[in-house]
Amino acid sequence: MPPARKQPGRKKPDDGPYPATGLAELGLAVGDKVRFRRRDTERWKNATVLGRESDGSLGLCDAKGAIRALPLEAIEVWTRGPRGGVVWDLLTERAARSEQLRLL
Repeated sequence: MPPARKQPGRKKPDDGPYPATGLAELGLAVGDKVRFRRRDTERWKNATVLGRESDGSLGLCDAKGAIRALPLEAIEVWTRGPRGGVVWDLLTERAARSEQLRLL
C-alpha cells in the first residue's frame, strides 16, 4: 500500500519583521482615520489604516478602495483636541509621544 498523501494546507501568515504590535508602537489600530498626501501641492486624501508593511511603511485603504503603502512622514492621524474639535497630528510626532509615554 502506498504512503498516505499529505493534504495541501494553508500556510500560516508570516508576520515579517513588523508583527501586529507594529501599529501599537505608532499609537494606531486597524481602522483608524488618517489622511495623506504625496506632495506638498496636493490635497489631503482620507484613508483608513490596514496595517504595517514589511518595509516599515503604513498600509492604507483610501476613499476609492485603493490600497496604498505610504511612508510615515506623509500621514496625519485624526484625533480630538482638548475642546473636542478635530485635530490632525503628524504620525511621526504621535509615535514619538506614545513611545515616550510607554517608558514611564
